[in-house]
Amino acid sequence: MAPLPTPSHTVGPFYGYALPFPDGDRMAPEGHPDRIVLHGYVYDGEGTPVPDALLDFWQAAPDGSLTGAPGSLRRDPVTGGHLGRSTTGFTGFGRVPTDADGHYALATLPPGNAGLPYISVCVFARGLLHHLFTRAYLRDGVDPLLDALPAARRATLLARPDERPVAPRTYRFDIRLQGEGETVFLEFA
Repeated sequence: MAPLPTPSHTVGPFYGYALPFPDGDRMAPEGHPDRIVLHGYVYDGEGTPVPDALLDFWQAAPDGSLTGAPGSLRRDPVTGGHLGRSTTGFTGFGRVPTDADGHYALATLPPGNAGLPYISVCVFARGLLHHLFTRAYLRDGVDPLLDALPAARRATLLARPDERPVAPRTYRFDIRLQGEGETVFLEFA
């Protein structure tokens, strides 16, 4: 008997049905003084926005720890329904679908990585048989990954302070799946 297909065996779009969860775009508590917003668009190879992509985000806490905290997918023990995130905890994980215009936005705290601050991103989108991994660096500097790239490729990993911010302390990070200006994607063995 053949094994049942997994999401990686199926070409989407189907990510919006069961994978997003309430408050997946809110890694930082509302009103936190250090809160930042990372936002942008996901584009396909022709430069068209992708309206049905799903992005997972992982990052270090502001103190540099990677332990996170429970709470991203908390269930109500009484009803079994989704209880949502706690209002004070920082879990280090977020999940955001793109909207009809291919836009996403994530509210988080600045990561305290030992080197340069970055947020890890996993991209699920139609036409991809396997998800893609990349990083959104919040500033440029000395980093082994960035140092190994030519300037044009390096620029695809840098989130820029937004000139027209949607909120204070906002960074813009667009993801191009292929073609001119394609985002650098990482391969993990």
